[in-house]
Amino acid sequence: MRGLDWWEGAACRGQGIRYFFPETPDDLARGRAICDTCPVRAECLEYAGQSPSPQGVWGGLTERERRRIRPWAA
Repeated sequence: MRGLDWWEGAACRGQGIRYFFPETPDDLARGRAICDTCPVRAECLEYAGQSPSPQGVWGGLTERERRRIRPWAA
């Protein structure tokens, strides 16, 4: 797995973490909207799939959504 150098270009840098660890549907929607514009979304999702326990929204997907597409990465 590559390092985290891709994160330098992430759209979420400087955004509130509440959007990526959402407690409300509005926070989740805002986090997804940020991910939709991100130039490194694929790298982010790959990182989450290869990490032992990535919590929160990564690559626009919640933990549950990522487990559905990659159950072995949970």
